Formats: sequence, structure tokens, C-alpha cells
Amino acid sequence: MAKTILEFEKPIIELESKISEMRKLSETLDINDEIVGLEEKINLLQDQIYANLSRWQIVQLARHPERPYTLDYIEKMSTNFIELHGDRNFRDDKAVVGGFGMLDGETVMFIGQQKGRDTKSNLYRNFGMMNPEGYRKALRLMKLAEKFGKPVITFLDTPGAYPGIEAEERGQAEAIARNLFEMSQLRVPIVVVVIGEGASGGALGIGIGDRVLMLEYCWYSVISPESCSSILWRSWEYKEQAAEALKLTARDLLELKIIDKIVPEPKGGAHRNSDEATMILKRILITEINKLKKIKIEKLIADRIEKFANMGVYSE
Repeated sequence: MAKTILEFEKPIIELESKISEMRKLSETLDINDEIVGLEEKINLLQDQIYANLSRWQIVQLARHPERPYTLDYIEKMSTNFIELHGDRNFRDDKAVVGGFGMLDGETVMFIGQQKGRDTKSNLYRNFGMMNPEGYRKALRLMKLAEKFGKPVITFLDTPGAYPGIEAEERGQAEAIARNLFEMSQLRVPIVVVVIGEGASGGALGIGIGDRVLMLEYCWYSVISPESCSSILWRSWEYKEQAAEALKLTARDLLELKIIDKIVPEPKGGAHRNSDEATMILKRILITEINKLKKIKIEKLIADRIEKFANMGVYSE
């Protein structure tokens, strides 16, 4: 598969290509000082570019096809992962994966939305868009984790819940609403991680937790910039302005108290070094779960409900 290069990454990639060529020449020429100088230049350029990314550029990074997906994180950070299938009602939704696995010697339930890497796998995974049976499958696995007293970790990465007529016929809205209700009262610790796109109710349907973490270059919002632009301006051309207005980045959401913690990514984003990205996330997950396990379950649930009730403004 051809490497995807975003527009703002091009200056960095060009310098890296130049260094690769120079390293081949260094076998016959003494140009090590020039190589070191270029490496320093790349580091400075990366710092400058990634410190000043626009919200739309962060959306592009979150959608990068080489970013690690749910199964990549699970396979790299856990052992003995056993995937479980089906909602015991209609079918198995391939847009969501889940099962028990070992994290630092402890059994946890992993659940997450899964995209594909190419057209064939994206069709198989429905582009990470869950159907009602996907939300019911996720809830079944959460209830299984509750039965055995195991923590739940969910990974959010979806452009939204599947909007097809058949999904509506099978109760898409009810399935998402049911998950919000049940997750708010689940009697085990829940850690939610936004690893890519966190779009609308499609993400929130598995996004209620005691701790909500978000990788540095992700977005999480009630609507995508393109859809927002289409509604407000009747055109997708204003998606960059929409992204700015939506305040959908990790920094924005931490400030608004929608998330609890930003998970730093390797320089250049998780797609540049998926192993390092996984290790960073794994360390934080272990720390958060160990903290949550020390809290009595009644307080954990009360705090979880209060946490989400305090978002936004409402009156009774």
C-alpha cells in the first residue's frame, strides 16, 4: 500500500528522503556532519509544524490510514487476547471488536471500533461504522466483564454510527441510548480512549467511562467538520472553518472538561511510530485502571454519572 503523506508533512518527508540518500553516499564519502545537521533541522521543523497545527490538520492526522487501529493496540499491549463475537440476537458486527485479554498480568475486557486498511477490509469493517447489533454486542461484552468483575477499556475510532435504513429499522437510536444508560451504571471500572475519530453518538455509544483519555492528534465532536459545513454553508468547502468553530481537538476538550487526559503521541503522530504510541498508551491505561480499582464501586458509579451530568447546561 502506498504511503500516505499529508500536505504539511511533505517538508519533513523530503528532508528524511535526502538523509536516506546521504546515508548511502556516506559509505564512500565523509558527510556525517552534514547528516547530523539535517537531522537537527528535521527535529526543529517537526517541532515547529506540530506545535502550530490547525484543527483541520489534526482532523487529517486522526484519519491517517497508517495510524494504529483498535486491533493494533490490543495485539501490541496485551497477551492472550480472545475475541468474542455476536450480539446473540441478529449477527456479528465487524465494525466493532472485543474480548478478554491480559494487560500487565490482569484480565480486562477490550472493546473498540475497527476500520480497514484498504477498500476490501473497509467494506468488511463497514468503515468502522457500527450497526445496532454492534452496540448490543459491545453491551453484551461489558455485561460479561461486569459478571466476572473485570475492568473495561474501550477504543473510539469511527466516522459515526451507520446511517442506513436497515440500521434504523433494527433500532440504532435505541441501541446507542441503551448503552449510555447501562454503561453509566456498570459495576466495574471503565476507561475510554479516543484513538482516531470520535464522531457523534457513534462514538459515544461505547464512550461512557470513569476516565476519558484522548490521543494528542484526534478529534471528538457531535458532528464532523464536513457535515457541519454542509449544514451551515450548504457546501463542504468551509470544513476548515467548521473545524475551528467546533473546538474538537484534545486540547479543546480537556479545557472544556469533556476528557480527563491527553495521551501524548510520538513525534509526528502515532502513525510514525505505532510501537512507541502503544507503549505510551499502555503505561497510562495501567496507571488509570490501578487508580480506579481502589475506588468503591458505589462511589465510582456516582462519580461517573456526575461527571457526564456536569457536561453542558440543563435544568430540571
